[in-house]
Amino acid sequence: MATPDGTTIIGESILISGSLNGDEDLTVRGRVEGTLTLTRTLVVEPTGTVKAEVQVKNCVIAGVVVGNVTASESVEITKEGRMVGDISAPRVIIVDGASFRGRIDMGEVDVERAERGSRPALRAAPRPALRPAAKAEPRKAEEKTPAKPSMPPAPVAMGAVKRKVIVKRK
Repeated sequence: MATPDGTTIIGESILISGSLNGDEDLTVRGRVEGTLTLTRTLVVEPTGTVKAEVQVKNCVIAGVVVGNVTASESVEITKEGRMVGDISAPRVIIVDGASFRGRIDMGEVDVERAERGSRPALRAAPRPALRPAAKAEPRKAEEKTPAKPSMPPAPVAMGAVKRKVIVKRK
């Protein structure tokens, strides 16, 4: 079924199994299983279930999606939406009350641009270099290695910033 605005609708009683490709918006009220590739927007309504590998421009999930979703623009999981799988998109919105289990990849972060912007850039903690295990040999008393500087502390999670407070008493 197609609407006047060019959106195709898969009805509640319909099950599509296989590979689905298209160049128009798609609204799923029924079930889709397999692979789904669109150049436009996928909307999974509360009655809809998609068990597929999905590649779209935009995706709005108000129903159930089981599988990985790759979007060139955005993925949104609404309050009624449930998803199990990985998301790869430059913009991801998960509304309060939504259910999501998986990983999110929003692409590479341009650290230089982020540092110039108003928001602070997030950096990964440096990892210690892996060294092969040394054979246990007895050390001579006169052989002392200088103490190595300790690793910097791990970054504090967002929202849990520690601050030093100075209280002056009169």
